[in-house]
Amino acid sequence: MPLSKSTYYYEISKEDVVAERNKEILDEIKSIFESNRRRYGVRRVHQELVNRGYHVNHKRVQRLMHESGLMGKRPKEKYHSYKGKVGKIADNIIDRDFSTTAPLQKWTADVSQFNFSWGKCYISPVLDMNTNEIISYDLSMSPNLEQIARMLNKAFDKFP
Repeated sequence: MPLSKSTYYYEISKEDVVAERNKEILDEIKSIFESNRRRYGVRRVHQELVNRGYHVNHKRVQRLMHESGLMGKRPKEKYHSYKGKVGKIADNIIDRDFSTTAPLQKWTADVSQFNFSWGKCYISPVLDMNTNEIISYDLSMSPNLEQIARMLNKAFDKFP
């Protein structure tokens, strides 16, 4: 591309007008971002700029924040415990028939989680399906195999 030497040096020595316009807004964006402990993202920063009287597009705020490396905190990824088919699936011998004619024919067990201010607690009861009586239970701070073993040992000690 034919370009004279003087034109080239004139163009590179010109001050960037857009950068000058963005300088004030970028300083305000940085002050908002830092005053909110680096948590605010583009939407909140843009809303705060509007609240402070700046008329600026959200895309401009997004571009300036991206170029400056300012990124707000994102929420944590939700925990998903489903792992697909793992282990052996037991045969369905009850076939959703929960009725019984006498006590101690069918038992059911479950693990329930309770959230407290100091942490989580897990209860694992064994229920007789005829009398709806709790045969045994176990409380634990973590749901593991030891809790289930203790609960079943208590039930079998009570009714050998």
